[in-house]
Amino acid sequence: MRRLPVYLVLDKSYSMAGEPINAVNQGLQALVDMLRQDPFALETVYLSVIEFSSEARHTVPLCDLMTFQPPTLKPDGMTALGAALKLTAERIHEEVQSSSSSSKGDWRPLVFVFTDGVANDDLDTGIQAMKSVSVAKLVGCAAGADVDTGDLQRFATDIVRLNGNDAESIRAFFAWVSASVSMTSQSVESGGSDGSAELPPPPNEIRVINLSKN
Repeated sequence: MRRLPVYLVLDKSYSMAGEPINAVNQGLQALVDMLRQDPFALETVYLSVIEFSSEARHTVPLCDLMTFQPPTLKPDGMTALGAALKLTAERIHEEVQSSSSSSKGDWRPLVFVFTDGVANDDLDTGIQAMKSVSVAKLVGCAAGADVDTGDLQRFATDIVRLNGNDAESIRAFFAWVSASVSMTSQSVESGGSDGSAELPPPPNEIRVINLSKN
């Protein structure tokens, strides 16, 4: 069975304390609940969570929707985005099955990177690591005005900005991620794409900076 791997790379630094981190935790649960109602997603989608603050941690290894248990993120530390990208690349290398002459491997992964701040570690190393893996989409989400979208443009195929890191915007983001994953799973299941299909338009709480059309 060909899997559609989805990596959720989530900022849990101190600036996310209070309402924002609560909304992320609620959004994660809502995303899983929505995808479990989609027969295409149940068949193909495998989820993984990488959380980062002063360091990056692979909280949930790649697993199917029914096995997946959303972690409870707790805010602390700084914004090690470079470490998070490097760890994501390592996990993709390790977990995603490549095609061979005798069998087709997994679909190319979807990666969603959510952050509300600026990287304060070695971002270049993380970007280089991500360039070594093949992804269908790498969506950078800037939650609020403090994020340097120039940094996101250096590694993301698609960029969106939330109106802020308030609960309403964050919940809207996770609902859009769910719709994006659902649409992609239907597309690959029907043979319509390799996973790089066009994503659905984001809701009003999310402003498109660059949503690729390839």
